[in-house]
Amino acid sequence: MPAMYRFGEAMRRAQQAAFGAGEYVEQQSFVSASEIRKLAERAGVGPGVSVLDLCCGIAGPGRFLARELDCDYLGVDASETAVDLARERARGLPCRFEVAEIPPLPSGAFEVIVLLETMLAFRDKEALLAAVARALAVDGRFAFTVEEGLPLTEAERTQMPEADTVWLIPLAELLELLEHTGLTVRWQEDWSESHRSTAESLAEAYAAEGLDELVTSHRLWSDWLAVGRVRKLALVAERRTVTPPQT
Repeated sequence: MPAMYRFGEAMRRAQQAAFGAGEYVEQQSFVSASEIRKLAERAGVGPGVSVLDLCCGIAGPGRFLARELDCDYLGVDASETAVDLARERARGLPCRFEVAEIPPLPSGAFEVIVLLETMLAFRDKEALLAAVARALAVDGRFAFTVEEGLPLTEAERTQMPEADTVWLIPLAELLELLEHTGLTVRWQEDWSESHRSTAESLAEAYAAEGLDELVTSHRLWSDWLAVGRVRKLALVAERRTVTPPQT
């Protein structure tokens, strides 16, 4: 059995154990199936609604939404390998996929754009949000999760594996950027405690599977969420009728 396959199977077992019955949908994050559905429903996802899922990966959450809410789904990710796997697992579902770096975003006027658990990977959040606003239909909704807090210090960056993909943002700055790009927050909820618990459960499950390289980062997230160094927020923002600015 190839090493990569064994690693993937060990990750899957650990994630399934950490989330528990009914909450694991092949997500590669801290967000549960119940939270995915809640965020989508707050954004008005339903039968026939056009949904663009950014950084979809293997599209576990996207396939879940297409299956449960019967939306018209397009997932985009930079990884051709992940998209190939997503396509294979989405057979029979109303799902399409593209391989692309973002921004820019696919052309079209989408009713809902989803970004789950990857806002922190974008250092230039203004460019991303401007692209999101331009790709939304008038009154379209942007549903996303975000890691809120001051930027990591140099000492913290040395602790965090792959620190170059961890770009926190204070809530006040995020709200200002949303407003500037023509997006108005309609709903917001703090998921810090549930995601702290999930991060700890994942760390324990990865340790049990011998996936030590994943344990450090998950314990860091658990610690930071526990003490309020980082907050995990879910938001839905709506595009106003004004044209978003070009950046």
